[in-house]
Amino acid sequence: MIFVTVGTHEQQFNRLIQKVDELKRDGYIKEDVFMQIGYSTYKPQYCQWQYMISYDEMLQNVKKARIIITHGGPASFILPLQEHKIPIIVPRQEKYNEHINNHQVEFVHFVEEKQKNIIIVDNIDDLRDVLEDYDSFICQMNQEIVSHNESFNVEFEKIMKNLL
Repeated sequence: MIFVTVGTHEQQFNRLIQKVDELKRDGYIKEDVFMQIGYSTYKPQYCQWQYMISYDEMLQNVKKARIIITHGGPASFILPLQEHKIPIIVPRQEKYNEHINNHQVEFVHFVEEKQKNIIIVDNIDDLRDVLEDYDSFICQMNQEIVSHNESFNVEFEKIMKNLL
């Protein structure tokens, strides 16, 4: 299954929703697709969808999905990483009236450069090729999410002991 989520941002993300629906219609996507379309005005005709879903439904869809396609909101792409899955990220872009600026584009490229554990699709026309080559992409990638909480706590404890 492929799970697509655009989060809860109040602007549409028709570019992503329509492209996935067309890929399903044209037979490039063979497996089932479920989409959370948020405030998008395009209504998929070839994929199952809902406007919004609960966190529990989101988690179940991420666990069940072979591929997760998401916008560039951190909460939406960190969850798949926590489940040891490499998300495909299509960041929202200002020029398509999907967000108020291009911070998602900038942020996901920063994360990709540092962590090497996400796949970014800036040009929606590249999505088909990325889906076709998904398995070969993920074989070369870091599938772990890095947390620095433990090292932070150790250092913080040292500082506190020195102060006391």
